[in-house]
Amino acid sequence: MIEAAFFYLFAAVMLGAGLMVVVSRNPVFSVLFLILAFFNAAGLLVLIGAEFIAMLLVVVYVGAVAVLFLFVVMMLDINFAEMRAGFQKYLPLGLIVGGILVFELVAAIYGDAFSGATLPAMPEISNTRALGNELYTKYLYLFQIAGLILLVAMIGAISLTMRRRSGVRRQAISVQNMRRREDSVEVIDVPVGAAARTVHTVPPSKREG
Repeated sequence: MIEAAFFYLFAAVMLGAGLMVVVSRNPVFSVLFLILAFFNAAGLLVLIGAEFIAMLLVVVYVGAVAVLFLFVVMMLDINFAEMRAGFQKYLPLGLIVGGILVFELVAAIYGDAFSGATLPAMPEISNTRALGNELYTKYLYLFQIAGLILLVAMIGAISLTMRRRSGVRRQAISVQNMRRREDSVEVIDVPVGAAARTVHTVPPSKREG
């Protein structure tokens, strides 16, 4: 009874949050409702015993993807008037596509699409351990190749950000720390009557030399 109550609670909140993602006029609010939908989807996965998938959903989608969406949306200069006009323009098409998806879902659930489907017998181990056994035994090489691909992509992104381009001045902190007072300031004795002592900075051309 309690599990059924939590199921309906998580499902209702997730459906409401998904609807608000689409109909919300503020993109920041849409991303926040998307995060709420992810959390409730993780709750549903916990109810069916897929706690590892629920943890991945929270860590990857909420902690990385949704937060990235939020930062991008907040940094962009978005014209909300154009967004509202586009929403009203494509609303009929969206309703048609949504109706088709709902019809297919209802037909699959209440039809005979899953009447002959049977689940294979699973050993009495946890979901996380079963996934670990599959990943690190049967799919070990594919798992390692995927890790190498991600490593190459990370190194490529770092190299693209660290490359030197012509016409771009970079700050040399080591050169600034090693600079002496004599390299940037010159003291000149001025004749009597003009001033006692004058201190002025060295021109940039002389500093670079």
